[in-house]
Amino acid sequence: MKFLGKPIQFPAHHEATRDGLLAIGGDLSLERLIHAYATGIFPWFNDEDPILWWSPDPRFVLFPKDLKVSKSMKQFMRKTTYQITENKAFEQVIEHCSVIKRDGQRGTWIGKSMIDAYINLHRAGFAKSVEVWDQNELVGGLYGVDLGNKVFCGESMFSLKSNSSKMAFIWLAQSNKYRLIDCQLHTKHLESLGAKHISRQEFLKYLLH
Repeated sequence: MKFLGKPIQFPAHHEATRDGLLAIGGDLSLERLIHAYATGIFPWFNDEDPILWWSPDPRFVLFPKDLKVSKSMKQFMRKTTYQITENKAFEQVIEHCSVIKRDGQRGTWIGKSMIDAYINLHRAGFAKSVEVWDQNELVGGLYGVDLGNKVFCGESMFSLKSNSSKMAFIWLAQSNKYRLIDCQLHTKHLESLGAKHISRQEFLKYLLH
């Protein structure tokens, strides 16, 4: 296991552990995060722990062409008065994501250091949010990293009212902006929307070409 120092570099992907842990340490500087995402690596750790960097194999992704929208969800989206915006409330979205309770995965991983780092990414133009509004109330949304390579690296989503985060994800997938949405790790919710595992090698081909 490699411990990172000041130089912005990571081990080769094949050096990751079986569960995808690649390296420990370093920092969450803008330069390091951009380099990490550009090469298929992402941070995931609790705020009181060292920074952990991951490159899982297989990778959980959604190809927009494979998106599955149920009849009930299609009906909901036709009738709802919810409105969707992009990059209108990034800081609110990530704050909401940081406090939403989750079943068995990534419970409190969005700590202050992560929030600050992704706000910096957003201000630099490399992270974006999708918001769902009920009148003037923010009721759902998601955020992630977009380096301009037609791959959206999803980080987290939240929902305060039924179907709101799902609506944000569907909108993103149907926006025709991306050839691939990186979901990183498996969830049943995203699987139900059409996400699937592909090999790390295949994922990197989409990311780097």
